[in-house]
Amino acid sequence: MSDAPDGPRTDDPAPNTKSTLGSRRADFDARAQAARHDLESQIRTRRAQLGARNEKLTARTGRNLPAAIAVGVGLGGAVLLSLIFEPAFFMLVAGALIGSLCFELTSALRFAGRDVPRLPSVLAGLAIVPAAFYGGATGQWIALLVGIAAVSAWRLVELARPSHRKPASVVLRDVGAGAFVQIYCAFLGSFMVLLSAQPNGAAWTLSALIIVIAVDTGAYATGLNFGKHPMAPRISPKKTWEGFAGSVAASLIAAVLTSWLMLDEPWYFGFLLGGVIIATATIGDLSESLIKRDLGIKDISTWLPGHGGFLDRLDSTLPSAAVAYGLYLIFA
Repeated sequence: MSDAPDGPRTDDPAPNTKSTLGSRRADFDARAQAARHDLESQIRTRRAQLGARNEKLTARTGRNLPAAIAVGVGLGGAVLLSLIFEPAFFMLVAGALIGSLCFELTSALRFAGRDVPRLPSVLAGLAIVPAAFYGGATGQWIALLVGIAAVSAWRLVELARPSHRKPASVVLRDVGAGAFVQIYCAFLGSFMVLLSAQPNGAAWTLSALIIVIAVDTGAYATGLNFGKHPMAPRISPKKTWEGFAGSVAASLIAAVLTSWLMLDEPWYFGFLLGGVIIATATIGDLSESLIKRDLGIKDISTWLPGHGGFLDRLDSTLPSAAVAYGLYLIFA
């Protein structure tokens, strides 16, 4: 009995199965590669569009606005958290800011030819912070005088080195510049520390900072969109009367709200608080612009993207801090 011839086996793959699978895999790979290229092309196009928009915004505003907003939010958040949780933490934040201010200004003065020692200037600026927080106004003044004496003595001791010997008139100007750094950066900045250490002082400190921010923001936004008439063209060509009007409106609104909600003062006290800080913040801004113009620089430093330096950011705050402390003593 002979076996029948074998027929086709049903468990074997069809002859063209391998080629079909290979074709499908190749087609899938081709589609995946095309999708990847399309996604990469879209990302490049989007980046180019965002870059072009950012360049236009920077050309219009004169700064990298997204970076400026990020830096502003970061600094504001650090100050806010330190004041809310524990005023002693604010002393640490203020110390870092005042030390940075002293370093920036001494560096700018040295760039302009003034031999102001950096290290003692920064150390003296740092020393005034705990002196004001724990020692009150007396400790603040003592630290200021000791700091000026230390910076001046350092400069005089440097005369022993031939490379630092200059005519007496030049040395005297160097000493005066060192004293100016301590008064302008350390002393004025320490009023915020002095204020924060008082009963309900954290609320007053935060209110003053909010009003100063409102002044700067109102002036910037209004001046950017409507500014046509220069306010002080020889000192700061970009500042306009329209921007000043915007700062007045924004700061008065902020002052009325903070007086009512934070300071336990009548709402109309905000008109006094806001009006005084408008004046001091504007003077502080113009004063720093005058310093930069005299030194022949655009920004005090480049530490803060979109802002320049810490002094470029805090110039309005320095004189406003002293005025806020004075109003606290009178009314609170």
